[in-house]
Amino acid sequence: MSTTTVKQQRRRARTGDDAGVIPILARTAREVESAVQKGPLKPANRARFQVAALLLREERARVKADQGLTDAERQNEQKRLDGLAGILAKVAARDPSLIGLLSEDAPVTPAAKALRRDMLIAAGVELAPEELLVVEEPKPVDKQVERQVVPSSVRQMQMANPFLAPDFSAFESSRPRAGRLANWELIEPLFRSFEVGAGGVAASMDLPAAGSLNAPGDLELMPHQARFIQEVRQGHRTFLLADEPGLGKTAQALLGAQAAKAFPLLAVVPNVVKTNWAREVERWLPGKRVTVVHGDGDDVDAFADVIVVNYEILDRHVGWLGRFGFRGMVVDEAHFIKNLKSERSKHVIALSRSIRAANPRALFVALTGTPLINTIEDFRAIWQYLGWITDPDKAGAQKPAPPLMARLEETGLVPGDPGFFPAARKAVIDMGIVRRRKVDVAADIPARRIADIPVELDDEFGRSIRAAEAALTARLLDRFRRLRELRPDAADEDLIRVVAHAELEESKAAGDGENVFTMVRRIGQGKATLAADYTANLARSVGKVVFFAKHIDVMDTVEDHLAALGVRTVSIRGDQTAKSRQEAIDAFANDPTVQVAVCSLLAAGVGLNLQAASNVVLAELSWTSAEQTQAIDRVHRIGQEMPVTAWRIIAAHTIDARIADLIGSKAGLAARALDGSDEEVAAEASVQIQAIMGLLRAALA
Repeated sequence: MSTTTVKQQRRRARTGDDAGVIPILARTAREVESAVQKGPLKPANRARFQVAALLLREERARVKADQGLTDAERQNEQKRLDGLAGILAKVAARDPSLIGLLSEDAPVTPAAKALRRDMLIAAGVELAPEELLVVEEPKPVDKQVERQVVPSSVRQMQMANPFLAPDFSAFESSRPRAGRLANWELIEPLFRSFEVGAGGVAASMDLPAAGSLNAPGDLELMPHQARFIQEVRQGHRTFLLADEPGLGKTAQALLGAQAAKAFPLLAVVPNVVKTNWAREVERWLPGKRVTVVHGDGDDVDAFADVIVVNYEILDRHVGWLGRFGFRGMVVDEAHFIKNLKSERSKHVIALSRSIRAANPRALFVALTGTPLINTIEDFRAIWQYLGWITDPDKAGAQKPAPPLMARLEETGLVPGDPGFFPAARKAVIDMGIVRRRKVDVAADIPARRIADIPVELDDEFGRSIRAAEAALTARLLDRFRRLRELRPDAADEDLIRVVAHAELEESKAAGDGENVFTMVRRIGQGKATLAADYTANLARSVGKVVFFAKHIDVMDTVEDHLAALGVRTVSIRGDQTAKSRQEAIDAFANDPTVQVAVCSLLAAGVGLNLQAASNVVLAELSWTSAEQTQAIDRVHRIGQEMPVTAWRIIAAHTIDARIADLIGSKAGLAARALDGSDEEVAAEASVQIQAIMGLLRAALA
């Protein structure tokens, strides 16, 4: 900011209430006040808030010291400034994180300084030359670098082990050689090959015959698990292991690492399954030591054979993990890294790059039963992690890595040739895609079925939900009719889609008010007691039940209602410690008096074994079939001895029933891309869009 001398010499234009700094401040304060009502402020509005507060402080000092003002003028100016201060105080009350921007030592970014300069110029203030030029100060140390930790155990291990030079021998044979495909853009055709090149063939590489089914201790593998391990034993080192949930992917990854001698092994997993991974290591690799990284890693055993770390704390540990000398890496629930812009994806890919550079023969395994959630593009991050495609260049372009390029060259085809898509798809599959379904390899796992239980929301809550849905439908109809007037020649379906997209974007931006998201949440609240009653009856007649809900308030209501009915429960939530979660799982599995596990759909939908039950209640619907499938597969797993039934509680005559019909629409994508199905791939539009479109279609009909 400027010096005191400059502030004293500054001449401000003041020709009435509509000129000067105060009107500019008033407009800025109103803009920030409007923005904060929609949710926490984004960076641009946070900068506006800070600059408005700073200028308000300066203007108060100027008014107080200006000898050219009469007492009446000074009192009027101060009254106006008090009003603006009140607005900013209300904004800070709604978003308390803004309070830190008001301190004297709060950093002021170059963008905020430029905004301050522009506001003063707009107010007619004559600025000193040094205030007109905003110079960007040196960037502070990266917060991620500041957060980096190196546990003391790791330092001891590094001193105990001499430096080993990286092995670059494998790179000699993998250098790219110019061929017929050198000038072709290949990534999009490769993705396309999984949409159109199935030809009835499942996306799973040919695996050798099963070797021994014996595992360490008294355990025994299933044949499909033994075939995977035999492939590793024969030298393959990169895998997308996409078996359906419940087919024992964790055991395959661990025993595959043993076959590849890939220790020390790094396992990056969701937080909710860290404890389970440690148990699985102890179970399948009894001669190996495992350590789990918590927090800053103070209790890490750096001499362990398997190091387990969760996605959420990678930012603190990515530095030493990248230099640790791992010979293998497993990423569990690999669809978590599908967003390449997320920090977790960047960290995972950076770690794989470091490990591969030091040890080109390292084992890399991506585990996920649902590799495709929305689009074929979900493959991109996983392929990059596995080293099948290159990192983006400066222009953001990617291409097949040398091993995959060599396989594509061997086909003798280019993207314009007939037969390229099936051949390209097979080339990628042979890089290491392994996909088996329960129906194919685990006939002894009982079948599962999904049964819908319609319930009537006939109380005041239900009436308010139906009124809200009617209001939403009326809003959609009004928007459609206005759009029809502007585009009389457009097809109805095109206009319906435009209206639905507009409604969805406004709903996401608003965050409150009546929209499709708040409506679905209220429906979940309305179903809570009814779902709890059904669960209690089910538990009394068939035994243990796993209950899934999406929102914490629904879980709270259900647990209270079940307690009032005398049904004992355990709770599995996202805010639990790993120890508390595991205690709940153990109690559900081993304590006959615990009848129901009340679980968060998001926190308990992956990685947990709850096969003590054979019945699942889904009280709230997900927006994707993948989440629903993951939840059911906590029960429908190896070790399950009873038929599994998932009971979906559906609010009749509401949008809930429409969503229930739609959430299976994404299944066609995975079926076509991975299972060789000839079904039509589901439309790219999300279930939310389709649900809104359905409301509008019904109203128009």
